[in-house]
Amino acid sequence: MERVCFLLKVRPDRLEEYRERHAAVWPEMRAALSETGWHNYSLFLREDGLLVGYLETDDFEAARAAMAERDVNSRWQAEMAPFFEELDGTPDQGMVSLREVFHLD
Repeated sequence: MERVCFLLKVRPDRLEEYRERHAAVWPEMRAALSETGWHNYSLFLREDGLLVGYLETDDFEAARAAMAERDVNSRWQAEMAPFFEELDGTPDQGMVSLREVFHLD
């Protein structure tokens, strides 16, 4: 199982709305993530807008590619894009993955 951690930056003036949107993620988006191999997926948001995402998957690139084919993902990414700073493309394309340097099982 591959563990993936990534960073994005939410605009400070959009933090509350971002939290609200993620308190009510569309059921079809939640289903698509599960169906395409995104497991144990969490988002952590710092007050300055730093967003840290974590997930586990068999193959991250395959999971990303499978989500890219889903219509619900295209709609979700289009709605979420305005929430982010320094974004080139959609949020799922702008994720900056971090290299794992330690893991305690």
